[in-house]
Amino acid sequence: MNWRYEEGRIYSKNEGNELMAETTYINAGENIVVINHTYVNPALRGQGVAGKMMEVVAEHFRKNGLRANATCSYAREWFKKNNDKYSDILSDDFE
Repeated sequence: MNWRYEEGRIYSKNEGNELMAETTYINAGENIVVINHTYVNPALRGQGVAGKMMEVVAEHFRKNGLRANATCSYAREWFKKNNDKYSDILSDDFE
């Protein structure tokens, strides 16, 4: 997938400009971001796209010195499941 990066958003569209996957996040203060939404187009669900998207998001945060929290249930569970790889980017108040 061809990932695009905007302030508060990482996403991918297909050749027809249809949104295929997206994560949105808000700035919550000094290098802290909160993931508030994840989306995968129904045509791609069940193919591991959401997990790959979260890897891209997590690496982007790491590269840019951001620490993450999440109100989005998918992102929250993904970080819990992958805590061994990404604990260094989780905010201090991530449960």
